[in-house]
Amino acid sequence: MVFEFAKYPDETLVVFSDIRKKENGEEYIHVTFERPMEYGFDTVVFELPSYEIVEKEGHFSDEEIQEFRATVEKGAHLFFKYARQGGLKFA
Repeated sequence: MVFEFAKYPDETLVVFSDIRKKENGEEYIHVTFERPMEYGFDTVVFELPSYEIVEKEGHFSDEEIQEFRATVEKGAHLFFKYARQGGLKFA
């Protein structure tokens, strides 16, 4: 399951997964940044808590990816918190 976190002015959507477990029991989540393009999407997926990029397609610039990494690093505790709660609750 994925949950919406934010939408940037350029239509980049930020979503995060529910909490998943690796075979060794370690918990992780994926945070995805995806922007619609004429023929598909620009996509970058970070895995937390390692902050590694596990998928990258399209044309996000290095600067955009660094901004996304900063968002993921600063908000990691929130992504895990909201994943445990089943997403953000909007009124």
